[in-house]
Amino acid sequence: MDMRLKFLSDNMRRIDFGMLSTRTEEGAFASRPMSNNGEVDYEGDSYFFTYAQARTVADIERDPQVGLTFTGAAGSEGQPPLFIAVETIAELIRDKARFAAHWTPGLDRWFEQGVETPGIVMIRVHAKRIHYWNGAEQGEIIL
Repeated sequence: MDMRLKFLSDNMRRIDFGMLSTRTEEGAFASRPMSNNGEVDYEGDSYFFTYAQARTVADIERDPQVGLTFTGAAGSEGQPPLFIAVETIAELIRDKARFAAHWTPGLDRWFEQGVETPGIVMIRVHAKRIHYWNGAEQGEIIL
């Protein structure tokens, strides 16, 4: 495994909230903050939850190519923060058994009935390309 990928995955897990960007039917970008619930694996997968009626779902149904961005805390001694931009392919999942495998207690705040919440959808994003800027170091990983 590429150690940069492990480093980036570990940091994305700790950053938690990022911006998920989709394309609208008019071709504009629509971005919204989403929590990855601390779940990011080394193969480039992250999982998010939303409601079926959300614009995000309609956008992904039309075009599954989405973007994620994360910004970490500033580094020591005035170093700039870690910036990560991820090009992904999204998959909409409506299977409650798969929800349960990725559920964390913090999600109960937004989905009071847990995996049984009506209209819930899980978004699995699979990274295709990751760009990062970490102080003077920058690079790209193609998966």
